[in-house]
Parts: sequence; structure tokens; C-alpha cells
Amino acid sequence: MPRMAVFSAPGRSIEMAEVAMPTPQTREILVSVACCTLCRSDLHTHSGRRVEPTPAVLGHEIVGRVLAFGPETPRTDSAGNPIDVGSRVSWSVAVGCGACFFCTHELPQKCERPFKYGHQRLSIDRPHGGGLADFVLLVPGTVIHRVPDELIDAVAALANCATATAVAVLRAGGSAAGRSVLVLGAGVLGLTACAMARAQGASSVLVSDPMPAARERAKRFGATHTFPGDSDLINQVREATAGRGADLVLELAGAADTVRAALTAARVGGRVVLAGTVAPVGTVPLDPEQAVRRMLTIHGVHNYHPDDLGDALAFLAGPGRKYPWADLVAAHYPLSKVERAFADAHAQPGVRVAVTPEASA
Repeated sequence: MPRMAVFSAPGRSIEMAEVAMPTPQTREILVSVACCTLCRSDLHTHSGRRVEPTPAVLGHEIVGRVLAFGPETPRTDSAGNPIDVGSRVSWSVAVGCGACFFCTHELPQKCERPFKYGHQRLSIDRPHGGGLADFVLLVPGTVIHRVPDELIDAVAALANCATATAVAVLRAGGSAAGRSVLVLGAGVLGLTACAMARAQGASSVLVSDPMPAARERAKRFGATHTFPGDSDLINQVREATAGRGADLVLELAGAADTVRAALTAARVGGRVVLAGTVAPVGTVPLDPEQAVRRMLTIHGVHNYHPDDLGDALAFLAGPGRKYPWADLVAAHYPLSKVERAFADAHAQPGVRVAVTPEASA
């Protein structure tokens, strides 16, 4: 029988439940899970740092293979590429309704009635929506992409959501071409943003992270300068940018201290993109006079536009192929060992742990 890993509450064991294989209806697609990597947001929920509806099947960084189509489902992905039974696919974490205010104003990721893979409470109507399972039933309206053959499963899984979020972050920041870019936080998201900024032609990519191993990884992903993020960070950034500060600052660490540093390290007329704080970190003071006088642009990014996933896969299969993405997946576990997978992921910040359901069948 197919299985799914049911998360009920922080501190409680994840239970393996058997579930009947559904038959896809209308425009649904049934997909067998090939690989699901544990995102930092999964770890926040698992630890209780962030509260999500439960019980739930976690996991949204997923790649899988099509098992069956609903009778009204097109046999093409969102880019028009043909897909069939057996095709390897990934899909947007958030599905918009298509009709609410935000969906009709180019923000489907902030839909008023969204479906979010790996974030939904289990229900009779939708019991098959998380990646820590043998299969996922894709709901109508899901933006789906065929995975390029060049990408292994674990790297393709990273596209959703780390790589796609990096696409959204740099889209919000504008092109990195010819600009100095400061990346605060050298986890998987920060390393991806680093590599993308270099691919776009950034004049310099400065990376700050307190972990020496993370700073060493950043050098392999295109960083031109690395800093430990201590009290001397602002001076170090200014020294590396002719005394001005960074043109573009990306806060991807998700801490109050790094948000404060982001607002200080940007140059006059600079742009700050905040995307790391997906769990509570407390408040950060903002001096509005300084924001005005320094002409700062501050942009928040949460989730990503569904189109960003296509760009993410294209980057990984194209200019991103020069970087060692597979090294960012530190361990692989079968679904039956999901508790060990979470323990390992909590113990190894800055990299991913993969769960591969077929390995436990």
C-alpha cells in the first residue's frame, strides 16, 4: 500500500499511514514522488518555530513522475512541452484560484484561497498534498514543468522552492549585471542567489555567514568576498564597495540581526530584498528619515510566482550547471526513515537532506 508521513505536532513522532491510491479526476494529475528535499520551512514547522495547520504531510521541494492524468488534463506542461505517463515533473508550491484580487493582479502566490503543497491540513477532499509520501495528487490549476533530463532528482527538487525563490528575489532586486550584491546567509537559498547573481554579471558578490563551512561553500558558488557577519561587517562591505555600500542587498538568513545589517549595508539609492524571515524573528527598528534620505527601496518576497519555477529549472540545466548543486544534498533517506531525515536536517544547517520514497518500498 502507498504511504504518507503524517506530522501532527512538534515533539510528536511522525506516523506512517497507508492510503489508497486515488484516481485523478477532471484536471488532476497523479504523480509518484521520486525525491523530496527538506526545506528550511519544513524544519521550522517540524520544530514548532512556525505554526502550520495539522495534521499534515510536509514537503514541497518535490520532483516526481506522472502516473495518471485526469480526463480533462492537458498533456503539456506550462511551457507547452509534451508530458506523458512516466514524464519527470516538478510544480509550483502555491496554486492560486485564478479569480481573486491577488490572482488577477499578478500575485497568484498570495491567493486568497490558495492550495500549498506540503503546507495543507489533511482533509477528506485533499489528503494527498505533501512530498513526504509515495505519491502526490496535483490539484487543478497547478503550474507544472517538465524537468530537464540533465538534472538529477535531488538537484531538480531544489528548484522548488530554493532555486525558484532565488529567481523571485533577484527579479525583485532587478538585474545584478554590473552591480555589487551582498548576500546575507549562505544556506541553499543564499548560495543559489550567489550563483545567479554571478551568472547575471554582478561586478562583485559579497556573502556573509557566521559558519566557516558555509563561507567556503559560497566561494564554490561564485562569491568574490566572504565575511563572518560579525560587528565589523558594515565596514568590510563598505571597504569592498569603494566606501558606498552594496548596490543590492539580499537578506536570506532570516534573523533580526541580518535584517538590521541589510538596511545599513545598502548604499544610498540601494535596494534591499527581504526573503529570509519566514518565521517570527521579532521586530526590527526602522528610521524612516534615514530610509528617505538614503533613498532606499525595500522589497519583501514570499513564495514565488509560478513562472519562476520554469526559470529556476532552466538556470540549473543551463548556466547553473557549472556549480556543484549535488554537494548541497548531504544525505538521502528512505521514507520509512523520515524521523532520522529530519534529525539529520536539523543538525546540518546550510544543506539539504533528501527523502526518496521509492528507496523504502
